[in-house]
Formats: sequence, structure tokens, C-alpha cells
Amino acid sequence: MSAALAFSLALVFGYLLGSIPFGLLLTRAAGGPDVRSIGSGNIGATNVLRTGRKGLAAATLLCDMLKGTAAVLVAMHYAGAEAALVAGFGAFLGHLFPVWLKFKGGKGVATYIGVLLALAWPAALIFGAIWLAVAAVSRYSSLAALVASALTPATLWLLGHPSIAVLFLLLSLLLWLMHRANIARLLNGSEGKIGAKG
Repeated sequence: MSAALAFSLALVFGYLLGSIPFGLLLTRAAGGPDVRSIGSGNIGATNVLRTGRKGLAAATLLCDMLKGTAAVLVAMHYAGAEAALVAGFGAFLGHLFPVWLKFKGGKGVATYIGVLLALAWPAALIFGAIWLAVAAVSRYSSLAALVASALTPATLWLLGHPSIAVLFLLLSLLLWLMHRANIARLLNGSEGKIGAKG
């Protein structure tokens, strides 16, 4: 198999896996409201938490993480480390822009973590520690994600993973772009805090 074909298949596989909208599917299966109609309208775990269903939010977080992890590990097994990077990028794009939801998806934090976990788990642990520290102090999930993702490329570089650092520089920029409305709300003081219902 040529490298171009391997990368193309990895990208498509990652995208399709990443585009599964677990937050929407799980809340519907549990008889809950369309998660897009509450809170921020996002399909991710933080907005699912605003339904008051902590179990569903945890399941959404786990599934959104694992689709990123699975995309990377499968591509790595069949096509190598470089294809794994491409698959991780595809999974992240799939979560942000799922074809099934007219390309209106989540903001990518859980999938970002899942890809990071598969590629460099120590960096994922550092991301989690930073997220928890910022969230504990501020009670803002979005701020915690923004700070942790901003520091991740440098963390990866310092850990000796330059190619992964380049990927996560791109993913972090996309994550910040998807959080532009949150950034505006943080600046004007209207951002919802962790645990607040929609």
C-alpha cells in the first residue's frame, strides 16, 4: 500500500469514527431532550451535563475520548505512526464537523484528549492535571480546556515528541477557534459554570 493511500484511508477512517455524535445519541437513547436545544447547543459532555444527567455526561466524555484513541491505535497497527497522526487529525475533524449533523459538531476537547492519550499518554495526564486545576479554581470547563490545550504543544515538545507537537499545535488552534463564543462569554462574564443547568 502506498503512503498516500494509507494516509487517505487513515484520514477517512478517523473522520468517520470521530463524527459519531455520542452526546446526541446517548441522550436520545435515555429519553432525554435533544442536547442541541439546551445550554450552549453543543453535543459534548459539558452540555450533556446541563441536562442534569451526570451518568450520561460521563458516558459521553468517555465515548468521545475513545473514538479518538481508537482511530489512532487502529491506524498505528495497520499503517504505522505517521498514519496514526493523520487518523487522529481525522477523528478530531470528524467530531468538530460531523457529516451526519450538517457539519455542526462539538468543540473537540474529549476527542483531543483521546487522541493525545493514544499518541503520548504522559502528555494526556499533564493535560488532565492542568484542566482539573483550572476548573477547580474557576469552575469554567471552557477556560480549563483553553489553558490546558494552549500548553499541550509545548509539553509534547519538551517530552521529545516534535511531530506530535506539530499536530497538537494545529488541533489546539482549531479547538480555540471552536471556543470563540466561549471566549467572548468568559470576557463578558456570562459563561456558564460547571454543573449549571441549561
